[in-house]
Amino acid sequence: MRIAVTGGSGKLGRHVVLRLRASGHDVLNLDATGERWTGWTQVDLSDYGQVADILGGAHGELAPVDAVVHLAAIPAPGLAPDSVTFRVNLTATFNVLHAAIRRGITRIVIASSETVLGLPFDTPPPYVPVDEEYAARPESVYSLGKHLEETMAIELVRWHPEVTITALRFSNVMDVEDYAAFPGFDADARARKWNLWGYIDGRDGAYAVELALARTGPGFDRFIIASPDTVMSRPNAELLAEVFPGVEVRGEIGEHTTLLSIDKARRVLGYDPQHSWRNHVG
Repeated sequence: MRIAVTGGSGKLGRHVVLRLRASGHDVLNLDATGERWTGWTQVDLSDYGQVADILGGAHGELAPVDAVVHLAAIPAPGLAPDSVTFRVNLTATFNVLHAAIRRGITRIVIASSETVLGLPFDTPPPYVPVDEEYAARPESVYSLGKHLEETMAIELVRWHPEVTITALRFSNVMDVEDYAAFPGFDADARARKWNLWGYIDGRDGAYAVELALARTGPGFDRFIIASPDTVMSRPNAELLAEVFPGVEVRGEIGEHTTLLSIDKARRVLGYDPQHSWRNHVG
C-alpha cells in the first residue's frame, strides 16, 4: 500500500516508517520536520487544505494514499499550555480523519494513549491489569483530547460504515538507548507508578501499527499497546502491595508481566511483542 504516516519523524514514527518500508509499503512521512529525499513532505496539519491536498496526491508527482497512520501530536501533558495542546491535537486529528474519509481512504490507524486509562493514577485504577473495558478516565487536558479523538472516530465510522479506524493506546515509547536508566527505577516504586510501570519498545509499537493496518473491519476499535513486562526488577506483587494495596487483582499476574493488559491486542490483532529492556541491560 501507499501509506501516509503523520509524525513520521517522531520517536515512534521513525520506527513505524522503517517497519512499513521494510514490509514493502510505499510510505510518505508527513511532518513539520524531516530530511529531504527521505520520503518526507512538510505539512501543517492544522491546515485542512494542506492535509486534503497531500492525501489526494497533490503536486502531480505524488500518488493518492491508500491508508493513513496518524501519530503526529503534542505527545504528552505539560509540553505546551493546555489550550495549545487541546487545539493542536484535536484540530490535527479532525483534519486527518475528515480529509482521509473525504478522499475515500477507508483504512486508518490513530495514536491514542495509555493516559485515557486514568494516568497518573493518583486515583487508583479500578482493577489491574487495566484494560479497555472500563470507561475512559482522562485526568489531564492532553488525555481529555485523546478521549475526544476516540469519540470522534466512533462517530465518523457511524457516519461512514465502510471505514475502519483503529486507535492504539500506546504506553510510554522507549528506544534501546533509554534502557540503561531502567535499573534505577527500583529505588522508588512510586517514581513510575503513574503508568503502572509500563512502557512500549518503539519497534513493537511499529509492529502493532502494521497489525492494525491489516485489521478487517469496518468500524472502530481500541487497543492498549505495551511491552509484555514492566520497567521494574521488583515483582508486581511487591509493587502493588506498596503503592496500590486496595486495588483488585483480576486473574493471575506474573512476576514482571505488564499491568497494562495487552490481552485484547494479542487476541484480536495477533500482537506478540518481542522486545524487552531486560535483553539490553545486564
